[in-house]
Amino acid sequence: MTEGMDKRAIFDELMMTYGKDVWNYAYFMTKRRDLADDIVQDVFLKVYGHMDIFHGGTSVKSWLLTITRNTALDYLKTAWIRRVQLFPDRFRTETHLSAENEWFGNEEKRRIWKLVLELPRKQREVLLLATHYQMPMKEISDLLGLSEGTVKSRLYRARQAVGKQLADGVSERSERT
Repeated sequence: MTEGMDKRAIFDELMMTYGKDVWNYAYFMTKRRDLADDIVQDVFLKVYGHMDIFHGGTSVKSWLLTITRNTALDYLKTAWIRRVQLFPDRFRTETHLSAENEWFGNEEKRRIWKLVLELPRKQREVLLLATHYQMPMKEISDLLGLSEGTVKSRLYRARQAVGKQLADGVSERSERT
């Protein structure tokens, strides 16, 4: 990765390009902002020290997310996890909505993320990689060390669970009105 190029410039580019993705993934796995911050620092320290061993067998994003996942799992072995909600900037819209529409849109996103965060970690992780990071099944299976069939199965179950909870929430609201 660093042949003929300035290591610091490459590192800066990696941080600028993937820093937010690394933080979001760390946060999604730990559900704690402080741990996500620590994990990001550790990940990029590892990346800086090992940039010369990356030879392009996978995408740079997959490599970084694999390091992030492994680092987060190390943190989770000793960390106490508490429930929080995730609000990535990717969901901000460029058009100006009415205050009411914006509130309802944000409320729906919070509700969906809350449901996603309630999924078992294995389903939550696959759903995040497939939808938020738009990774292909092959890359997800390589990153997680699973067969593509297992990844597809977990993704299907995750989508079913979130869909069911959303449908249940809609029917509960319509019964109240």
